[in-house]
Amino acid sequence: MPWIEATLRGQRVLARANPDGSLRADDGRVEIRYGPNDGRMYRAAASNLAVVDGAQVMAEDACGPAAPVSKPVHTGKSEPTDAPADAWVAYTDGACSGNPGPAGCGVVLVSPDGKTHEGLEYLGQATNNVAELTAILRALEWIPKSARSIVVRTDSQYAIGVLQKGWKAKANQDLVSRTKDVVKARHARLLYVPGHQGVALNERADALAREAVERRINRKASADDGR
Repeated sequence: MPWIEATLRGQRVLARANPDGSLRADDGRVEIRYGPNDGRMYRAAASNLAVVDGAQVMAEDACGPAAPVSKPVHTGKSEPTDAPADAWVAYTDGACSGNPGPAGCGVVLVSPDGKTHEGLEYLGQATNNVAELTAILRALEWIPKSARSIVVRTDSQYAIGVLQKGWKAKANQDLVSRTKDVVKARHARLLYVPGHQGVALNERADALAREAVERRINRKASADDGR
């Protein structure tokens, strides 16, 4: 079965398609991937997907093999809602091919009006913990200075521990200290989100981090005031 580019809650995904480019749904759900070599198979409600204008049908081998994920992709109603209405919300994740190894970080920013902004950065040789910390630091650097409230969602218990719970950092002291200072200066709140459980924006941040590693690229999240 072919693939086509679509959007899910503003995030670009690859979705199963019919030869004519329409979404191929089974019991109202469509198989999707967050990246061509994601390795994880999700099923999203067809009603939450929209084919990208002008998208071309791609061959079956456009995506590599993947294993099903037990939980479905979350929609807006099931995303965490414990953030103030005026908050900027960041979903951050780090990836590392080996530990240490080639590393990258991914960030999805959600402005108070619901717009999303994505960024990623290749970090060279680093550990997974460095990637997780850097993702949080970049998110706080990319959120506009005018933000009144900031919530950062991360699946790294380590990052939350060393940044907000008083855990003693045995490594990465300089990065931990610098990130902790920025968290404090921006009055940001770090909240844990379970990784690899189908929370769409957490999965997207993970995909961006892995893309940074695979493609060795950097892209700053464009979240300037007025956007």
